[in-house]
Amino acid sequence: MDLQQPAVIMGIGEIGGTFARGLLRSGYPVFPVLRDSDRRALAAQLPIPLATVVTVGEADLDHALATLPEQWSGSVALVQNELLPRNWLAHGLSHPTVAVVWFEKKPGRAEKVIIPTPVYGPIAPHLIDALNSIGIAASELATEDDLMYELVRKNMYILTANIAGLVTQGTVHDLWYNNRRLAESVAEEILPIQEWLTGKQLDRDHLIAGMAEAFDADPEHSSTGRSAPARLARAIEHAAQAGVDVPTLREIASDTEG
Repeated sequence: MDLQQPAVIMGIGEIGGTFARGLLRSGYPVFPVLRDSDRRALAAQLPIPLATVVTVGEADLDHALATLPEQWSGSVALVQNELLPRNWLAHGLSHPTVAVVWFEKKPGRAEKVIIPTPVYGPIAPHLIDALNSIGIAASELATEDDLMYELVRKNMYILTANIAGLVTQGTVHDLWYNNRRLAESVAEEILPIQEWLTGKQLDRDHLIAGMAEAFDADPEHSSTGRSAPARLARAIEHAAQAGVDVPTLREIASDTEG
């Protein structure tokens, strides 16, 4: 391991800060890239980083990848929610490293691990070592099919909890065990949207079981948050593009708008 090879972090929020801390603990210098950073100038100084960890929010991902210096494209590691291959393929990235984050980081609080974070790609071992060094469980995925399952499972978890949570306003345990019909109705409408977004036929039972496993791992986790309305609107927009009927999502939108 080259202890002097630097890592770049694009997006120094709570999750970006966690990866930076882990990489520093593992012996790698870390260079932050802020919104107004001169990326070309940084790339001239750091032409071949160990990793270019992109931890910007979902809404900023396209801009971050569109302005990514070419020298960094071979070391990209993506860390976003609602992430799928179409997001990186649109920017000519064929084999990025991807971390499907299952830990929560709130300001002023330590990281809370729900289940181990799976990682796939060329620099997966480095990111896993970095997370493990600060007590966050992570493991390496073996195949692209494994990555697809983990990405969609996380999407099903987030979208089902956030959207149904707009109605229930409680924990994921309350949602899954006391409002199962609503949760399953939302999940059944999210699944064909994910199939359209991925171009794949997905294993419903495997994904529902994986989502339920995450609910059980952290039953007191809040089912919704400030991003929920945007996630609902985005899901309805995708459904319209895909020609998928989503009466439950539309009813929730109608009942919660305003």
